[in-house]
Amino acid sequence: MKKFLAILLTACAVGLAGGAYAADDKPAAPAAAAQTAAPAVAEAPAAAAAAPAEAAAAPAPTVNKGDTAWMLVATAMVTLMTIPGLALFYGGLVRTKNMLSVLMQVFITFSLLGVLWVVYGYSIAFTEGNAFFGSLDKLFLKGVTVDSVAATFSKGVAIPELVYVIFQLTFAAITPALILGAFAERIKFSAVLLFMVLWFTFSYLPMAHMVWYWAGPDGYISAEAAEKLGATAGFVFQKGALDFAGGTVVHINAAMAGIVGAFMIGKRVGYGKESMAPHSLTMTMIGASMLWFGWFGFNAGSNLEANGLTALVMLNTMIAAGAATVAWTFAEWLIKGKPSMLGAASGAVAGLVAITPACGFVGPLGAIAIGLLAGVICLWGVNGLKKMLGADDSLDVFGVHGVGGILGAILTGVFVSPSLGGTGVYDYVANKVGDFDMMTQVTSQAWGVGMAVVWSGVVSFICYKLVDIFIGLRVPEDEEREGLDVTSHGESAYHS
Repeated sequence: MKKFLAILLTACAVGLAGGAYAADDKPAAPAAAAQTAAPAVAEAPAAAAAAPAEAAAAPAPTVNKGDTAWMLVATAMVTLMTIPGLALFYGGLVRTKNMLSVLMQVFITFSLLGVLWVVYGYSIAFTEGNAFFGSLDKLFLKGVTVDSVAATFSKGVAIPELVYVIFQLTFAAITPALILGAFAERIKFSAVLLFMVLWFTFSYLPMAHMVWYWAGPDGYISAEAAEKLGATAGFVFQKGALDFAGGTVVHINAAMAGIVGAFMIGKRVGYGKESMAPHSLTMTMIGASMLWFGWFGFNAGSNLEANGLTALVMLNTMIAAGAATVAWTFAEWLIKGKPSMLGAASGAVAGLVAITPACGFVGPLGAIAIGLLAGVICLWGVNGLKKMLGADDSLDVFGVHGVGGILGAILTGVFVSPSLGGTGVYDYVANKVGDFDMMTQVTSQAWGVGMAVVWSGVVSFICYKLVDIFIGLRVPEDEEREGLDVTSHGESAYHS
C-alpha cells in the first residue's frame, strides 16, 4: 500500500483545491503565462468590458536585439545549471561507486529529451490544441523559421521563435533530470531511458501546455476577444494559476515522479543499516553553486525580455536563495547542534525552488519571506516528512522540490498582493493592474498544485509499471552492491 500513498495523498490535495474553487462562485482571473507567467492577464473588469469592441488591434510585434541577446545568454545559463551543475550536485551526494552513473544519467537525459523536444515536444506543449495537449502542427519545428516570432508579455514586443524554442528546450530537458535523484544508485540505465521518454511525453508536455500555453497579449483588445482567446489556453492557465518559471510544471511535476518511483523501485540494499553518506560534499557545493548561477537564467530568462521586471526577478531569486540558506543552516544548527555544508547547499536549492513560481510576481519582502519559510519547511521535508512516508528518496527530490514547489506555488497567491509589495495581476484589456482578491488567487494556485500532483502521480505510476513489465526497473542485488559505475557503464569515476 505504501506504493500508492503519494497518489492517494495527492487526490486529497486536488479534492480540497476543487472544493475551495467550487465554494467561490467567481473563477480566478486567468494568468498571463505564454510559458512562464509574467504580469498576469486578469478577467476584464466592468470598466474594461465596456471598452469599444472596435478597439484598434496592437501593431505588428517588433523584435529587440537586446531581448534576443539576453534570452540566448539565459538559455546557456540553464544548460550550465544542468550539465554540469545538477550532475555534480547529485553526483557528490551518492557513494563513490555510483558517481559516474549519476553523471551519465543526467547527461543522457538532457541530451535525449532535447532532441525529442524538437521532434514533437515543442509542438505538443506550445501550439493551440485543447486544454491539455497542443497539436502536432509543428513536428520537427515545421513552419518555424528565422523570421518566426513568439510573443512576450508586453504588447507589441516579440522574440525570435527559435530563441523561445531553445530556451524552452532547456526546461524540458532539466525537469526529467531532477527525477533521477529519487531512485539513484539502483535503477537500470535502460529503464531510465524508457521511463524518461514516456514521462516526458505524457507528463511534462501536457503540464507545460496546461500551465503555460496562451495566445499572447496582443489579441487582448476587448473583453470579448479576451474571453475567446482565454478559451484556447491551457487548463491550469484558465483556472488563473500563476507560475512564473515552473513551480508546478518543473518542480512539483518532477517531485511527484520521484516519490512514486522511490516507492515502486524500493529501497537501496542496506538502506537504514549501512552508511550511505555523500562521497563528495565538495562536488555537491560546486554543483549547488552552478545551480544558483544558472537559476538566474531559469527565472529571469522566463520574463522573455530584458527590462526592469527581469531585474526584479533576478533580485528575488538571489535573496530567496540566500534567505533559505540562512534559515536551513540556523534551524539545523539549533536542532542537530552543528551547521552542515550539505544543509547550506540544500537550503539554497530549496529557496530557489520555492521562489521559482513567484519570482516575477512578488517584491523583495515576499521573496525573503518565501526563502525563510522554504529553508525551515524543506528541512522538515527531508527529515520528518521523509520518515513519515517511509520511502528511500535517495537525494530528497520530494522533500526539496515537492515541498518547496508546493510552498512557493501557494505563497505566490499571497505575496503577489500589491499590499504586500507584489506586482498584482495584470489586466491586458484595461492595460493596468486589475483588482486583486487574495483568496481567489490562492484558490487558483491550489488548482495548479493539485493538477500537477495528481497528473504527475498517476502518469508516473503508469510509466513505471510499463517499464517494469517490459524491461524491469531495478538492477540485480549483486550489481547494486558492486556499484553502477562498473556494472552499468564499465567505468569508474575515480582511480587510485
